[in-house]
Amino acid sequence: MRIAELAAKRVAVWGFGREGRAAIRALRRRAPQLALALYCSEAEAAQAQAFDAAVRVYPLEPDAVALSAYDVVIKSPGISAYKPALVTAQAQGTRFTSGTAIWFAENPQARVAAVTGTKGKSTTVALLAHLARALGMRTALAGNIGLPLLELLDQHAELWAVELSSFQTGEAGPLELGVITSLYEEHLDWHGSRERYVADKLKLADVSRRLLVNAGQPALLEKTSSHPHRLLFGQAEGWHVAENVIRRGNADIFPLQRMTAPGTHNALNACAALAALEAMDFDAIEAAAALASFRPLPHRLQALGESAGLQWINDSISTTPQATLAALDSLREREVTVIVGGHDRGLDWSTFVGAVASRTALRIVAQGENGPRIASALRSAKSGVPLGDVDKLADAVEMARTITPPGGTVLLSPGAPSFDQYRDYAERGRCFADMAGFDGKAIADIEGLGIG
Repeated sequence: MRIAELAAKRVAVWGFGREGRAAIRALRRRAPQLALALYCSEAEAAQAQAFDAAVRVYPLEPDAVALSAYDVVIKSPGISAYKPALVTAQAQGTRFTSGTAIWFAENPQARVAAVTGTKGKSTTVALLAHLARALGMRTALAGNIGLPLLELLDQHAELWAVELSSFQTGEAGPLELGVITSLYEEHLDWHGSRERYVADKLKLADVSRRLLVNAGQPALLEKTSSHPHRLLFGQAEGWHVAENVIRRGNADIFPLQRMTAPGTHNALNACAALAALEAMDFDAIEAAAALASFRPLPHRLQALGESAGLQWINDSISTTPQATLAALDSLREREVTVIVGGHDRGLDWSTFVGAVASRTALRIVAQGENGPRIASALRSAKSGVPLGDVDKLADAVEMARTITPPGGTVLLSPGAPSFDQYRDYAERGRCFADMAGFDGKAIADIEGLGIG
């Protein structure tokens, strides 16, 4: 749906986060006479009214009756498309859209490579933008990574590198290239079931002219096998990692020791970005040299430095047990205390428990809402890994500081969302940095957002 189609319609914006604010700004720019309503939290009401004095602010969660009063509701991504009130209003004729859907409707000719995946999507899309710019392409980096597409509505780029969450994949398209980095269980509270999460994630395939997927994921390969133009990364015939080198087929292209983003999983993310460039007919081999100048994203295995004789690493972005295992694998040669736990979405931790059972030089501190459940699973498995069980992140940091041997590493890699204690993973990461003795405000920037 384009903005021009909203004329004379009853329109509401649902959510006053960055996506909601971007939608209001875009509508005011393109349709200044359009009457707008906004549904937000009570705490946001005054700020919302100051942001746009003409908007009718309702500081509450709309029910089906309220939503049915509108022709179109532009909702923020974090609001589940499966909320009963939304589903009821939809059945009664209200159309729900988003900033993502509006941007794609306004830019049907844009050259877009969109990246999704349970883990790896943010780093992959940032690498893709970085490498494309190294080739001289005017490239936009936007989407779920931290810059709503509508904030760039009237700007031009030769290539759009866009991150899409599982909340957004059904709102995008058409795409020149879709990239799926991985597929695990996540966001069950939004999607309602694992099956629906997988189905929503794979909606990206339906709107992608070409689809690039991870060859190391059998379930993903099976579910995308019918795509007519599917490409793979992570296999020996193409871009892959072997013997500490990124390779293209049999050719050694880039040594992992020069990678600025640590871990084999990040090298595989680089393979995804390089394969994406190649799929779009760019010189990926020439671009590969720019991997050495990539600035890793904050809160993703972010080395904070040394404090009190310990190394501190912020991996607050980790919201699945698999992401925590990947972080631990990148630190296998170190003495590590890992802090896990957070908002409980009911994810299965059995794979994590099995994987760490035989680890040496490892200690685990479980905290947060699902900390007791994680600790119970470890104890039931009779894991020999030293285990602490505390309430809050601050308590976990103090315990980790006490039990980690001198010269060891304290890793925050929760494997769970932050909502039990913090607004988002970024706030959690900044608070962790402060607790560890660093400046949390200094670690927060994502380099390269926007057009460059």
